[in-house]
Amino acid sequence: MSNSRLGADPVMSSVDNALLLLQLVGSRNAIRVAGAAEELGVARSTAHRLLATLKSRGFVTQDRPNGTYRPGPALYEIALSAIGRTDIRRVVLPALHELSLSTRETASLLFLEGNQVRFIDCVESPRSVRVGSRTGVVLPAHCTAGGKAILAALSEAELERRYPDRRLEVRTASSIGNWDELLAELDRVRAAGHALNVGEGESGISAVGMAVPDLIGAPLAAIAVAVPTTRMPTQEAGDEFAPMIFAARNEIIRRLRQEEVSP
Repeated sequence: MSNSRLGADPVMSSVDNALLLLQLVGSRNAIRVAGAAEELGVARSTAHRLLATLKSRGFVTQDRPNGTYRPGPALYEIALSAIGRTDIRRVVLPALHELSLSTRETASLLFLEGNQVRFIDCVESPRSVRVGSRTGVVLPAHCTAGGKAILAALSEAELERRYPDRRLEVRTASSIGNWDELLAELDRVRAAGHALNVGEGESGISAVGMAVPDLIGAPLAAIAVAVPTTRMPTQEAGDEFAPMIFAARNEIIRRLRQEEVSP
């Protein structure tokens, strides 16, 4: 997709390239500088500059320095607004604050993107030793408590669609890397009503999560409490957070219903 045009207005050309980049990131969910440069027909330095600008505005994010660029929270917010959905962040934030206060740990809101989850908003723990804000971070869904909670709420067909080759990324020694193990784990999540993660996505971080359904019962998002593994070394220790997360989930559902009926 070459975008080179002789005699084109350089400002308009730059804007056009930025918009094309957003389309590429949105459709592919991931792009590297080399791929962006090839698609746009520009130098790598130009593609890097455009991506850096989009990143500074929150339209794209990176998993790590020099890593792949993915859709950012600003792009997601525009998408939500364009299709007329409730501003879920505004609805959830008060409940996240309450959840962080009640657990004294970091509370997060996550969305499923393909077979990954993106942390959309976080309220940090008041403790000096805590899990920091992860807003914008993208992780494999099966390695996170919130992600597993959403996956457990999907139909079998939808789960298969998101994992066509059934391959699972292994991030730590505790990560689930086998498809049958994942299915068994999702059965446990359904039975318990909440998902647990002890160092599966990031070493030293554990979490407990629950799916938040929309008004027709489909998984809309997830909320999770992230804890240093020293304070949650086992899944049994994580079970203690479940009642507080359940209360926050119910409050979010109540607020969503209130938004739906408000004029």
